[in-house]
Amino acid sequence: MDYLINTPIEYLKGVGAERGNALRMEAEIDKLWDLLNYFPFRYVDRSSYVRIIDLPVHEGQSVQLKGRIIGVREIGTGRGKRLQASFQDESGVIDLVWFKGAKWVKDKLTPGVLFRVYGKPTRYSSSWNIAHPEITPFQNISHEKGLQAIYNSTEKLTKKGLHSKGIEKLSYNLASNITGKIPEILPQELVQQYNLISREEAYKYIHIPRNFEDVKRAQLRIKFEELFILQLELFLRKNANIKKAGGYYFEKTGEYFDAFYKNHIPFELTDAQKRVTKEIRRDLRSGNQMNRLLQGDVGSGKTLVAVLAMLFGIGNDFQSALMAPTEILAQQHFKTIEELLSPLNIKVALLTGSTKKSERKVLFQALADGEINILIGTHALLEPTVKFQNLGLVVIDEQHRFGVAQRAKLWRKNEKPPHILVMTATPIPRTLAMTFYGDLDVSVIDELPPGRKPITTLHYFEKSRLKVFQLIKEEIALGRQIYIVYPLIQESETMDYKNLMEGYEAISRAFPRPDYQISIVHGQMKPEDKAFEMEQFAKGNTQIMVATTVIEVGVNVPNASLMVIESAERFGLSQLHQLRGRVGRGAEKSYCILMTGEKLSQEGKKRLQTMVATNDGFKIAEVDLEIRGPGDIMGTQQSGILNLRLADLARDGQLVSAARQAAREILTEDPLLQKNKHYLLREELKRHLKSKPNWSKIS
Repeated sequence: MDYLINTPIEYLKGVGAERGNALRMEAEIDKLWDLLNYFPFRYVDRSSYVRIIDLPVHEGQSVQLKGRIIGVREIGTGRGKRLQASFQDESGVIDLVWFKGAKWVKDKLTPGVLFRVYGKPTRYSSSWNIAHPEITPFQNISHEKGLQAIYNSTEKLTKKGLHSKGIEKLSYNLASNITGKIPEILPQELVQQYNLISREEAYKYIHIPRNFEDVKRAQLRIKFEELFILQLELFLRKNANIKKAGGYYFEKTGEYFDAFYKNHIPFELTDAQKRVTKEIRRDLRSGNQMNRLLQGDVGSGKTLVAVLAMLFGIGNDFQSALMAPTEILAQQHFKTIEELLSPLNIKVALLTGSTKKSERKVLFQALADGEINILIGTHALLEPTVKFQNLGLVVIDEQHRFGVAQRAKLWRKNEKPPHILVMTATPIPRTLAMTFYGDLDVSVIDELPPGRKPITTLHYFEKSRLKVFQLIKEEIALGRQIYIVYPLIQESETMDYKNLMEGYEAISRAFPRPDYQISIVHGQMKPEDKAFEMEQFAKGNTQIMVATTVIEVGVNVPNASLMVIESAERFGLSQLHQLRGRVGRGAEKSYCILMTGEKLSQEGKKRLQTMVATNDGFKIAEVDLEIRGPGDIMGTQQSGILNLRLADLARDGQLVSAARQAAREILTEDPLLQKNKHYLLREELKRHLKSKPNWSKIS
């Protein structure tokens, strides 16, 4: 194994210094082991041939033919020049066409020689042809086999002869000579339990399969192994954290919690909220640091659960902090929590980038003296000047919006790390939660408060705008309020600002004063101006709010019953779902209108169809995972957590569960992998962790 892990790729026959450098730069293939882990992305069945008379087998699919060239001719002149060869098998004739590279191909097309042709047939006039096919004389096929592996390549690799075929040849040479070089790292009982082939067989068959069954079994083994190693890593991190980080012990429920729960809670908690509150209470009494993820769809009541957790802290003489990603959301939390706790004489304070210097001085002193029980804020909470007397609990809202290193600063404000409650209104598919948050305990609020009605979502094209304007007028006539949201993408703020202002002018013409009052909010406004416009809308002084996505989170106006999302095709699914959650917060029927142009990509259509079909955030998250992949959903700063070469969290959910269960069972039996039978597994895990930073305490 050391030979494969440590031998530079240059030493493989057929590579050398120049190709080795290209593989390193273009494909991150540095050692022989890296090439073995550079897997094919598909396979071509070289054992079966299609007769020309039977075309098409499947429209748009590539086929393999066996026959001879019976004629070659050049047609046209200049840029329109092309090379055309007539190719014949026992059933008929088809034209092979080259528009580029004809002079390189022409000399190889020897009439009478038996060729294998692979390509995608297309219909032209009344006959079939294949443009730019792969064509190989049978005498040049060095290792005929059932399946041929197809590899990703790049333009620079291709120039060095390392197109798919070139990489296939190298991989074939390497995989043919690994017998006895790849020891088994999984315990034998695990291999048998999940009916896995050996590690050595998997690496051989992934590159040199005899049939599709070989491919299937090789992929299963490699996927299981990488998911199993990942889950082991997460469990070991979690166990190490529990051991190392003794948490603050919240011994008693406390008078504040009791008084609030009995007398001041605004509505009956749902069963899900009660269950989650008990899970948090259990953590806070354990003596270990809590690291819990609280998932809940838009409007499910996560903030109230966070308030109950903070009341536990106050009852045990600890301060709490709540960090939100935007000023608007921080202000919303401050307003909500201050109102909820006003009867209890609990001091709640707000700190954001726009807090005045004179106010900060007073706030910092009160915080250090322990007079402030709950501090709510943005990134400003991370500043070194922010010092708590006794910080016991940190609540982080929409944590994926904060960088890992930023969040680490909160941990250093105490001798012991505070308890952590991470909240997200972005529903996370189970497979992702088990992977990205595998070292956190997960709580889910999976029901909405009583009285909340599902939002009706409709998709309209631009030509239906007058119909949408009519619906807006009808809702306003009923006393309701309206959001109209425009996209704002960082890379094109100028263009989007122009779109927003043009939209605002069009809305102003369609809904003129004094009959209608309109607010506008966007990212280029001063914080105090934004706050004023928000307040006007919240108080009902304006009926229409024209905004960018700054209102995605944190705005709570129960009277708002209609949201119009302009250029909805430019938004991701989870963002559309978050935006939609701004309406439907009152008792009235609510609507979300998705406005788009006529031209939509397949992906865009799927997003819009999903939004129209369901209000279930978890179903939406599953579709989002399929479309975008895990890295995009969780944010680029988290992508280093995953190093999966073959497993796919969108499609391999059952395998993630199986790998997690297997990892849990192994560590229950041998918590530190110290038994002899786990020696190779322990060494593999060490190698795997060597190059990865340990962010486990700050997930």
